[in-house]
Amino acid sequence: MPEQMHPSFVNVIRQKERVKEKLSGIKHKIGVYSAKGGVGKTTTAVNIAYTLMKKGFKVGLLDADIDCPNLTMFLGVTEKMDTSKLPLEPLVKDGVKVASTAMLVDEVKKPIIWRGPIITKMLGDFFENTNWGELDYLIIDLSPGTSDGPLTIMQLLQLDGFIIVTTPQKIAATNSIRSGLMAKRLGISVLGVVENMSGGMISKNTEEIASALQTEVLGAVKMDSSFNTFSDMGKVPVLENEDIYLQYSRLVDAIV
Repeated sequence: MPEQMHPSFVNVIRQKERVKEKLSGIKHKIGVYSAKGGVGKTTTAVNIAYTLMKKGFKVGLLDADIDCPNLTMFLGVTEKMDTSKLPLEPLVKDGVKVASTAMLVDEVKKPIIWRGPIITKMLGDFFENTNWGELDYLIIDLSPGTSDGPLTIMQLLQLDGFIIVTTPQKIAATNSIRSGLMAKRLGISVLGVVENMSGGMISKNTEEIASALQTEVLGAVKMDSSFNTFSDMGKVPVLENEDIYLQYSRLVDAIV
């Protein structure tokens, strides 16, 4: 007799099958990931999503950084999702379907103090109980590091892969390699590395990440104060500035 599988593993497998069915209308699912906060991960996720939209794709954008949901601030979204019935319906902002914990909580300025199981449950709801419909791409803004949030997504979703966001600093490279190796150990492809806040030339540290993870550098996004200006106004840079759009357009062309 084969050894009986532990019930917890059975539950994970069943949930993964349910999620696969629920998201069957999404052609590609891509995570935007970083090893640490402050490197511009959410900025990158937002601008990749809206660049894809400008290129004619049907796009969804999920803020899976549950305990630090900043995406709505970047988009200038103040509306809430209707939680009175299921499935939840993402809000449509400038042609992109968007969902975030910040659209569910009453006070976005208060800290979200949740333990791992609750974060895992919330992520499951975004996949199982949200009507994403037919999409070409779902871009997922993950929480940084190797905690419950990114681990849950790696376990539940059949991702096309991750994009690693970094900055030119050595510490960012060291941590990015560690996080990238976790993804690879779980069987998730690393599609490439984006150097954010770049001086214009790809740094040796970023090249080191790509080499260690056996992937490529997708490109660099130059340091530009207008990113802060647009974000503070709740405007998407690639929709407002042609030079920024062209930078992200080259990144996206290397992915699709």
